[in-house]
Amino acid sequence: MSNHEVFSINEFAKFTRTTRDTLLYYDSIGLLKPVSRGENKYRYYSSGQLGVINLIRTCQELGMSLTEIKKLSARRTPAVVDQLLERQIELIDGKISEWVRARKLLHVLKQTIHYAMDADENAISVQFMPAEAIVLGELNDYSQGRTVNAALLSFYYACKDKYPDIGLNYSVWGMFSEDRIKRRDFIWPSRFYFYNPEGYDIKPAALYAIGYTRGDYGESADLYERMLEYIDANGFEICGPAFEEYPLNEMCIAEEKNYLMRIMIVVRERKNG
Repeated sequence: MSNHEVFSINEFAKFTRTTRDTLLYYDSIGLLKPVSRGENKYRYYSSGQLGVINLIRTCQELGMSLTEIKKLSARRTPAVVDQLLERQIELIDGKISEWVRARKLLHVLKQTIHYAMDADENAISVQFMPAEAIVLGELNDYSQGRTVNAALLSFYYACKDKYPDIGLNYSVWGMFSEDRIKRRDFIWPSRFYFYNPEGYDIKPAALYAIGYTRGDYGESADLYERMLEYIDANGFEICGPAFEEYPLNEMCIAEEKNYLMRIMIVVRERKNG
């Protein structure tokens, strides 16, 4: 196709899979002007301008604004374009990492909700649970009047510093130590944690006494008491921490008092004598 072949604005828009209004806008900002104007004031474009359209479209797909594209078009050289492409590759790689993290988050949330939807909320049971990767915080500091919210903020800051590549949009749950469960101290968690496929800690594979209840955050004492009674009455004993979670929370439940809480306590069969 000859570079001297010209098209009307409507023909050029159709040929380049764009619109007449887009070409008019490009003309108005000086990004792509027609090669000529007829006596009838009609705009005409040459086939040689297809390369400019391709450049604009490629740069837009790379996330560049029209202002940036105009500046590039005015001073483009192989070296300049090479630097641009390298910079955009880095940006795209960053976006890919963000989307991969987001996909993992969505899978964790979906799995949590599906598991809870199938649960028997009225039963307490003992089940073997496989190991799961988690991010586990240090022991919470409640000294000098520190609240659970202050401890939670400390957990977030520590995770951000220690695991910069792990997203922090996961739901955070509370772990209670074995000693605290036995002392019936169910108020504030010993540690915080969240599930993450890339977590460096492990929620252990073990037998768990598992129970459910409905209620707002922290309204767990009654369920703990019922579970402790169940554990003792069915020949088990506590041998590890408790994990307190809210698999159906504000993300999918409108009423705070109707959140679904799940408590899992590590147990074993009680030894004779």
